[in-house]
Amino acid sequence: MAFSLAAYIARRIALNREKTFSRFIIRIAIVATTLSVAVMILATALVNGFQQAVSQKIFSFWGHLHVEVYQPDYAPLSAPPPFPENDSLLRIIRHLPQVATVQPYATQAVIIKSTDDLDGVIFKGVKRDYDWRQLQSYLVAGHLPTFPDSGYADEILISADMAQRLNLRTGDKVVVYFVPGSGQTPRPRVLKISGIYRTGVQEYDHTYIIGDLRLIALMNGWQPDEIGGFEIFLRHVNDMDTVNQLLDKQILPQNLMSVTIRQIYPNIFDWLRLQTTNEWIILVIMVIVAVINMTTAILILILERTHMVAILKAMGMQNRQIQMIFVWHATLIFCTGILFGNMAGLGLAWLQYETHFFKLPEDIYYIAYAPIAIRFWQVIAIDAGTLLVGVGLLRIPALIIRRIYPVQALRFQ
Repeated sequence: MAFSLAAYIARRIALNREKTFSRFIIRIAIVATTLSVAVMILATALVNGFQQAVSQKIFSFWGHLHVEVYQPDYAPLSAPPPFPENDSLLRIIRHLPQVATVQPYATQAVIIKSTDDLDGVIFKGVKRDYDWRQLQSYLVAGHLPTFPDSGYADEILISADMAQRLNLRTGDKVVVYFVPGSGQTPRPRVLKISGIYRTGVQEYDHTYIIGDLRLIALMNGWQPDEIGGFEIFLRHVNDMDTVNQLLDKQILPQNLMSVTIRQIYPNIFDWLRLQTTNEWIILVIMVIVAVINMTTAILILILERTHMVAILKAMGMQNRQIQMIFVWHATLIFCTGILFGNMAGLGLAWLQYETHFFKLPEDIYYIAYAPIAIRFWQVIAIDAGTLLVGVGLLRIPALIIRRIYPVQALRFQ
């Protein structure tokens, strides 16, 4: 009964159309709550989208896991020693429920020479049946290499960054020098540029050309069945560590090891995790802003309603019941601000998702625009958290009601 009475009085105060100073302050509190909730929703959607988009670029180029020859002094992205492609091992890995695809590859440091310049890069060799779906979306000119049934493909993909540095276009021919080992004479091959890709990830675009694995095997004198490793694509990124441990401890022979892409590019993933810290800082600041503004509004409202409080006390209403009037009023204000904040935040997020109007320098952030990924459970958590923290802390200014005495308040009214 007390709660229903407090809620009724709070609604009457909230619906009061009189032009008072408290109404102006309450409107400011609603605007502050709206902005805070909208910023929190946008910050969460942007961080989610940013982490998802950059991670997807990393995974689409190199997969989630690599299987290579065990090396005590392992160096990420070095040219691993070859090992025979084991069909039985390949079948076991492919039949793991978490695994989507498994693809052989090899890498080799090479020198690519055009008419104007030369550059040191890494040749990534893949097989004829390579799944190009991941990389095809990054193709900006030309077509994918054509792999013949025998011999090796004389076509390669290079990045837009390399094409600009070396003044190359699709259809141009370049000389690629393979260096089989220390002290050995480089072995050149004339290859044709079939296509140009751009991922936006400088670690890739500055470094890799993509061609036929058989060419690497030929230049290094490998056996026909030898490869540099397996790249493994998972169905869900969250299974990466689980599958990595499973491979290392139960499936792979002692001469092979498994590494995650996070171990290969630790700096990028540490940077992505740092965005979560920034997100939490923004959330905390926005909640503090909303609570401070609401606290100020409630204090002004209580002071303006001192006469009403005195009358209610004189009529026998308890302090706790009167406090609940202002807590209910604050809840109504918070809910209004949260509603408008959801409309503004989700609306701007949808606009960015559809139009990409907010651009980013791709050479710094790996993507050309601010990506958006909305997770509605996070939106609900922001709404609920803002409301609970705000209303909980607003009980503190409501304690000023205990210091209002009916005789004094009514005497000076």
